[in-house]
Amino acid sequence: MSIDTRPEAPQRRMKTSAPRHIRPVRRRRHLGNPVAGVGSLIWLLIVLVPLYTLVSASLMRQDQALNGDPLAVPTDPTFENYRTVLDSGFLSLIGNTAIVAVATVAIVLALSVPVAYVAVRTRSRLSSLAFRTFLLGVAIPAQAVIVPLYLMIGKMGLYDTLWAIILPTAAFAMPVAVLVLSGTMRDVSEEMYEAMALDGASAWRMLWQLAVPLSKAGISTVAIFSALQAWNGFLFPLILTQSEEQRVLTLGLFNFMSQFGVNIPAVLAAIVLSVVPIFAVYLVARRALINGLMGVGGK
Repeated sequence: MSIDTRPEAPQRRMKTSAPRHIRPVRRRRHLGNPVAGVGSLIWLLIVLVPLYTLVSASLMRQDQALNGDPLAVPTDPTFENYRTVLDSGFLSLIGNTAIVAVATVAIVLALSVPVAYVAVRTRSRLSSLAFRTFLLGVAIPAQAVIVPLYLMIGKMGLYDTLWAIILPTAAFAMPVAVLVLSGTMRDVSEEMYEAMALDGASAWRMLWQLAVPLSKAGISTVAIFSALQAWNGFLFPLILTQSEEQRVLTLGLFNFMSQFGVNIPAVLAAIVLSVVPIFAVYLVARRALINGLMGVGGK
């Protein structure tokens, strides 16, 4: 028996290398977008410069506003222009406009929330037809129906009242409200509805205890847009009212332009006072407004 005394051949080491198509991931530095930054800065200047001019000119005297630099800081600011506007019945305009805005928002939410819920939860042809009918209102401008609307308001005995402004404003805000709320309520998962149905919850209970709490962002969006539409409305107050007691803010500013047309700082002071309330509402609810517009209200 022979024994092989030859040394064993050294084992070759297998080189393990990653495939060529697999490369180590290198983190790239986030350099940003300088073009977008410059564009944002330009847009910010476009927005802020008129606002600054509006506020600064409202604190100037008449001779300074006409002969001075509108971009200059007021050397001797005065609140006499604001006092002139407030003494001319401006608070009454603010009160009427607030009543119109609050009533419009209440009507829009009271009607659009159930309509959007039915459009989302009901699969019948009737609900689909009703939803499409509401969407037709988006394509109908108020100017096209102002004459028949004027006749209807007159027949109802509402001419020259605040209801003559509230009802048409709410009607034209309904299509967008139903569209936004239906999209928000579709984000609520079907499992949640089924769980409440198994617990014996009615459709009314599912609406108020499930759909409404999970649709707060969409409801806030609808409320803000309805309030803005009521606050900035001009056509309905112009056509459907005529007395001084029923005037709202936009029509009052129009009259200020003719009454204080020579006094430019007073007109600008009236504009500043008209912007402050609705701007404060926007600052409070801006987060919910952005979430509702992005369609993440129900998530």
